[in-house]
Amino acid sequence: MTSRRRLLKTAVLGTGAAVVGGLAYTAQAARSTAGAAPAAGTGGDPVRPLAFTHPGMLHAQADFDRMRGHVEANTQPWLSGWNRLTANGHSSATWAERPTATIIRGGDGQNYPQLYNDVHAAYQNALRWKVSGDTAHGDKARDILNAWSGTLTTVTGNADRFLASGIYGYQFANAAEIMRGYDGFDLGRFQTMLMDVFYPLCDSFLVNHNDACITNYWANWDLCNMAAIMSFGILNDDQALFDRAVDYFHNGEGNGSLPHAVPHLHGDLAQWQESGRDQGHTIMGIGLMGTLCEMAWNQGVDLYGADGNRFLKACEYVARYNLGNDVPFTPYQWGTGQNCAPREHTVISSAGRGQVRPVWERVYHHYAGRRGLATPNLSAIARANSPEGGGGDYGTTSGGFDELGFGTLAYVR
Repeated sequence: MTSRRRLLKTAVLGTGAAVVGGLAYTAQAARSTAGAAPAAGTGGDPVRPLAFTHPGMLHAQADFDRMRGHVEANTQPWLSGWNRLTANGHSSATWAERPTATIIRGGDGQNYPQLYNDVHAAYQNALRWKVSGDTAHGDKARDILNAWSGTLTTVTGNADRFLASGIYGYQFANAAEIMRGYDGFDLGRFQTMLMDVFYPLCDSFLVNHNDACITNYWANWDLCNMAAIMSFGILNDDQALFDRAVDYFHNGEGNGSLPHAVPHLHGDLAQWQESGRDQGHTIMGIGLMGTLCEMAWNQGVDLYGADGNRFLKACEYVARYNLGNDVPFTPYQWGTGQNCAPREHTVISSAGRGQVRPVWERVYHHYAGRRGLATPNLSAIARANSPEGGGGDYGTTSGGFDELGFGTLAYVR
């Protein structure tokens, strides 16, 4: 099997052009009016404001205004989403953070649960403060973020360290984005921690893939590190980082780029790269690509609509199968290890079928709510899993913390 590896193309601000979705893209060339939504379905033609919008990752200020208004009015389903947030122990203002200098994921001495638990506590307290105005929760989110930025120096372990850099990197950045400007929050030190501790791992993985065959690692490994790099770009007002994530989404050689994460089209459905592996990781992929698309959207770039809404077709495919319905399946072939030893999935996997993860509200309310598109399977699965919770509501192991969640509160429109 021929490797897909080539040198990563990165966008160059102002002075050069990146090939994005088959179109030349310079960061100066395609601008929108600040605050305007991206054009529908442009996909390969990014359009974003001249300056970064803050807050502008998973939630913009209009989103917080909507959440607060509905919660104050006791309107459903936002109130049920709010109740899931306030009932979650991670959103308590008395949460006791446990920062440490070295986090290990994979191999001997693993201690990474204390990181993901604190990351979710920071995010949930930040969200709770932003909606309610209760400064006890704002203070707690600030204190968690400051404690970690003043302590953490290393993320390490076996290959799983690259999952830690991506997942907890983008999640940490989202909590920090909410707390931007909060009294006493040391944003500069937090930005430095992300770039010194998390970014080198994200960069290394997307360039070298742990020295493995380019197809060895599943889509989620790329996607979480792409999301982290995009979030660091937004938090740090770094155009080159943001553009790099956008370019990789369209052109990256790894399995996280759109054409490789969604390799086979079946009419209005599209097969996810991990569908032959298991459904838990497949659903995780929907969450991570949705995270990437939502952050880009809030900065004026439409990744959701790329390649004729290819991601929507994947969402419909995964939702349909996990609702108990049949879907077509094209054999999926890839290479493993350092020498790309050939492997193949010939049937879709039923392992983990119907697993509940809080990933559906975000993509459903984009495609159906913002775009008014037909989403029969997304609609059904979003309603079946509503109201969505977050970290701590779906198990105590790492899989229950892969997604920040609370989509019923945050994304219903």
